[in-house]
Amino acid sequence: MKTIAITIDENTLKRINQLMANEQGPYTSRSELIRQAVQEFIDRLERLAEEERERRLFRKHRKRLHHESVALVKEQAKL
Repeated sequence: MKTIAITIDENTLKRINQLMANEQGPYTSRSELIRQAVQEFIDRLERLAEEERERRLFRKHRKRLHHESVALVKEQAKL
């Protein structure tokens, strides 16, 4: 693990400290809380990027996908 320095506005730091004051919370330190928050943020950005990539693929191949799905439904109806 690497150590870095960050600057946080007073209001955000106050909110972090309030979370840390809750002794039943899952975090043992501010660093742990911030690491988890950053990881969740990165995961969300990566998920959104993947969803956008899939949307572009669906738009690009919309007609072919439509024809394949219609053919599949017709085939299933025969069974």
